[in-house]
Amino acid sequence: MRIPTDLYKPSLALLTDLYQLTMAQAAWRSGAARDESVFHLFFRRSPFGSGYAIAAGLEAALDWLAALRFDRDDLAFLATLKGADGGRHLSSDFLAELGRLEPALDVDAMPEGTAVFPQEPLLRVKGPVIACMLAETTLLNLVNFPTLVATKAARIVQATRGEPVLEFGLRRAQGIDGGLTASRAAYLGGCDATSNVLAGRLFGIPVKGTHAHSWVMLFDTEREAFQEYAQALPNNCVFLVDTYDTLDGVRHAIEAGRWLEERGQKLLGVRLDSGDLASLSIEARKLLDEAGFPEARIFASNDLDEHVIESLKAQGAAIAVWGVGTRLVTAADDPALGGVYKLAAVRKAGGGGTWRYRVKVSEQAAKTSTPGILQVRRFSSPGASSAFLADGIYDLERGWGLAGAATRLVNPFDPTLLTRVPGDAVGEDLLVPAMRGGKIVLEGGGLEAARARAQAQLARLPAGVKRFLNPHLYPVGLEPGLQELRTRMILEARKPSP
Repeated sequence: MRIPTDLYKPSLALLTDLYQLTMAQAAWRSGAARDESVFHLFFRRSPFGSGYAIAAGLEAALDWLAALRFDRDDLAFLATLKGADGGRHLSSDFLAELGRLEPALDVDAMPEGTAVFPQEPLLRVKGPVIACMLAETTLLNLVNFPTLVATKAARIVQATRGEPVLEFGLRRAQGIDGGLTASRAAYLGGCDATSNVLAGRLFGIPVKGTHAHSWVMLFDTEREAFQEYAQALPNNCVFLVDTYDTLDGVRHAIEAGRWLEERGQKLLGVRLDSGDLASLSIEARKLLDEAGFPEARIFASNDLDEHVIESLKAQGAAIAVWGVGTRLVTAADDPALGGVYKLAAVRKAGGGGTWRYRVKVSEQAAKTSTPGILQVRRFSSPGASSAFLADGIYDLERGWGLAGAATRLVNPFDPTLLTRVPGDAVGEDLLVPAMRGGKIVLEGGGLEAARARAQAQLARLPAGVKRFLNPHLYPVGLEPGLQELRTRMILEARKPSP
């Protein structure tokens, strides 16, 4: 099969689910198309049994929104879609409307790298109904997966206790987009480099790599393979030593290391990719030290994740650099974030009317949404680098309770559970302007800034929240007035129909 190099055309407007378009046509027919709406993008459960997640994907989401237009080819394809009766699925006059669409959306968002928690809006999208509807699927696609991988990367980096982590997952990633998105998100979450050369070029991520078993097998002996590699790349020698006998491989790497030293170069290290990584790394460390190579580092790969790494550390493994691939880029133990995008408010076109709030009710408490135009306020102890205490969700139209009132947060699923925030706590609103009228206004963006933000945020999370096993539940609650409004709306929605 030919690789479809023309797959990603300039227009990505059709990167959506059909029901977004059918709802948009229905809204247009009903006259509601230009009414204003507010949607929130959030998730209901932190992935991996984690106590937190790391927000990612905003940069790509804003770029897509800013460029969202239906071109002639898009409209021509949509005109071919058929309904159940064989007639046109989308009308020609609606397609003409799509051709004129220039989404003038306002987006407020948590910057990439922010530590986030269930029920908190990562994005608030405001604008005409059709434009907000058409954004749903793609925004979820562009935010869910990178947030998942950035969170996994942060956990893996935590497990190594400051030792470098190299992302090696391209060959096992879910396609081209999956590989590139995962490499960027992994770096944002704390990985130090990637093996993905295209990600290095596109995102400015450091690129690292060693060699494969096939290089060793190409030659009659392992000794010859290492020698040839040293001659070809004397300034980048990390030898993969487990093709045959691992400890013999270390000894052959030491021989090549001596040859390098004679020429003013260094043996950077050896890589272990199979076997008992704990005991083999300890024995390899002894051989390297005894041979006079204390600075040569031991690299390890082989289906690593935070749990395996934590176990290896507990066993005293002498590993200094961790190559993590499959289980990171595929988020193997929890492969979907489960983010959702819910309508929370509507008002008639013109911007001067009253917002009418909306709530989605469910028999499952976690699936009941929160009405309003929401903002998240994070409270911390006084001081620039002090610990985070709790997050409160409130409605911008109502503000934060009564002036001078004590700060209380109400658990959205159990109103008897209250979190009291100390009076001297410092509050910071997390959703910041990202787009206005369809134009990107977010400042201080970029991958390096997001990576630094993630590290700073993680440093301020309470230790219990970062535990791998049974993490402490970080307090997230509703402002009391918002909780009362939500409860009233739920009860009203559940009244039997007359």
